[in-house]
Amino acid sequence: MSNILIIKHGSLGDIAQASGAIQDIFENHSNDKIFLLTTKPYFELFRKNPHIHEVILDKRSSRMNIFYLYSLMKELKKHNFIKVFDLQNSSRTSFYKNILFPKASNEIWSSSITTLPDGKNKEEFDKISVLERFNHQLKTSNLKTNNTLKPDFKWACSNIDEIFKRYNLQKYILLFPFCSPHLTLKKWPYYDELTDLILKNFNEEYKIITVPGPNEIDDAKNLKAIPILDNDKALNISQLTTLIQKSSFVIANDTGPAHIAAHVGAKGLTLFGKHTTAYKVSIERENFKPIQVEDLKKLSADRVFERLSNSLS
Repeated sequence: MSNILIIKHGSLGDIAQASGAIQDIFENHSNDKIFLLTTKPYFELFRKNPHIHEVILDKRSSRMNIFYLYSLMKELKKHNFIKVFDLQNSSRTSFYKNILFPKASNEIWSSSITTLPDGKNKEEFDKISVLERFNHQLKTSNLKTNNTLKPDFKWACSNIDEIFKRYNLQKYILLFPFCSPHLTLKKWPYYDELTDLILKNFNEEYKIITVPGPNEIDDAKNLKAIPILDNDKALNISQLTTLIQKSSFVIANDTGPAHIAAHVGAKGLTLFGKHTTAYKVSIERENFKPIQVEDLKKLSADRVFERLSNSLS
């Protein structure tokens, strides 16, 4: 048995997207031991992944922190990895490669750089969709890719019967009106208007809920949707994933929960402005569809409700 390392630091949406690639690495190395290097927010989550044997924590301290860097490299080197799959493909992970395997080809270190298609530079390669990039990376590393293009994130679910009981959740529509403070261009401004339309047309058939993150709890109090918490705290990723997977419908900005919804088979919509495209981030699935517009402020609540209503009818 040999040791294989996968690197995936985050973010939440990226974790969901990488699930198929991780499964394919596991299935192609069924006689090997799979390690995964990740960051603190996803450490406990990845310990649940059935395709990973051990998880290693990367605190992602400054590269100038020589003591930490030495400690991390020592930890990685002791496992004598015969192959590294860099699914993060960041400047930091390229830095790690230069320390661990400075002259390695894609036979040892598989990344978007070491597996670039002939005649393309990384800037051109990055224009194709995330899942297609993973698929090319793994195929170039001689792996069969049965799951990379159709990731399944349901492994992250957990039992949340107590939360369903506490909030009396049966049929519910789940809204994600939040986004990072520095990415407000992703934020659709008409969730309250949409809530009014849902209540007007469906009466009490569906509860309308939202799941705020730790820094969104106060903002959620100003919405017309019911905020779902666990003892006044934000749900963890596993709890969130289960709530999404069991929902009647999800409507979200282009954020991590939207990617979870796409890859657990949830029915829903994600709303895109001009910041990127649904194709590039590989979010469109059989049940989960995008609405792409040039300006989110011009996307009316009526138009979103029409798509929601048609999907639920």
